[in-house]
Amino acid sequence: MRVKTRLFGEIEIAEDKIITLINGLIGFPDMKKYALIFDEEKEDKGNIMWLQSMDETDFAMPVMIPLKVKPDYSPSFKEEYLSALGELNADNTYILTTVRVPKDPTQATINLRAPIIVNTDNNLGDQIIVDGDEPIRFPIYDALKGKDGE
Repeated sequence: MRVKTRLFGEIEIAEDKIITLINGLIGFPDMKKYALIFDEEKEDKGNIMWLQSMDETDFAMPVMIPLKVKPDYSPSFKEEYLSALGELNADNTYILTTVRVPKDPTQATINLRAPIIVNTDNNLGDQIIVDGDEPIRFPIYDALKGKDGE
């Protein structure tokens, strides 16, 4: 599938790489088809990536794997929220969080309260509000800076 995007120009996305978010993203319920865009040349694909909408190609949201900056992140969900994604296990569950980057990048944060859960066996996902008191804005700049050595 070829798509023309605002941020990446024209890109080729294999159909089997399309992620369907069954309820869309919070605030964007009508956009359900996405591709995960990252720098394939980098060994560590866990830093900032892009969740590129296939429904509205002008829309892409920065995302990242939360464990890269918060290794003890272990969100808890009500089972009923995950049932539509199929059988999840440690091998097929991929967790992403949205990234907020204000004008001052040192204030960048991820949303640990509403992660995106993807079943990699069927590419179905959903953004789910977690139980507990995970922060909506968890700072990431220092963790990424220390990791990258920049």
